[in-house]
Amino acid sequence: METVRKPYQGVTNIVRFNWHFYVLSAMLILLLLFAIYYIPEKYVIFIHVVCILIAFTIIVSLAVSYYIYDLSNLYSFNWLPISINSSDELVNIHAGFDETSEILHILFPGTKWTVLDFYNPHTHTEVSIKRARKAYPPFPSTQIIDTAVLPIANHSIDHIFVTLAAHEIRQSQERIAFFLELKRILKPQGRIVVTEHLRDLPNFLAFNIGFFHFLSKSSWIHTFKHADLKIMQEIKNTPFISTFILGNK
Repeated sequence: METVRKPYQGVTNIVRFNWHFYVLSAMLILLLLFAIYYIPEKYVIFIHVVCILIAFTIIVSLAVSYYIYDLSNLYSFNWLPISINSSDELVNIHAGFDETSEILHILFPGTKWTVLDFYNPHTHTEVSIKRARKAYPPFPSTQIIDTAVLPIANHSIDHIFVTLAAHEIRQSQERIAFFLELKRILKPQGRIVVTEHLRDLPNFLAFNIGFFHFLSKSSWIHTFKHADLKIMQEIKNTPFISTFILGNK
């Protein structure tokens, strides 16, 4: 497959789109170190420990991000357990920042693709997504959609990809409605490929309180169950990333 991702692209984008967080963290460390000169000596060791913890947390999160997004095979899709034919109709869905459409088009030439974007500036207010959208133009013919109504005919799609995006649908009922729509457009033998971080111990150790932005495995199971979808297979792409292969019951 032609290479479309550059070395260090993943971790560089994280810093690039979230630079305010790293600036604030650096300012906090400097402020704490400056405060050492104005506090009782018995508290100095505490300040040093806090500064070390802040720096260590940042370093660990960036190291793990580099491993996930730059070193692992996540974006190669060579782990994909489904067979895709040139006559298949495929859908790729994202939430404003599309890192996979170009890769998938190269990986599966000749297939018919529809790319959908459910980014909503009124509900998806993270500044990082806004910066990413400015840096990376949308894939050609990308359609802006509402999660509750997909502009695709019933039972017409062979496979659907939702990579690191579905967790941006924060409300449970909206998420269920979205997956009900995926089920509606999916062919009887089709598959939905959902790739996500989970709110679990590995992601807590890697991203600290940032892991609260992810959903627990039980939340995903709840969503799939109420959308009448079956987990056909679960893949651990890395200790920090899980992929659910879904099908019709």
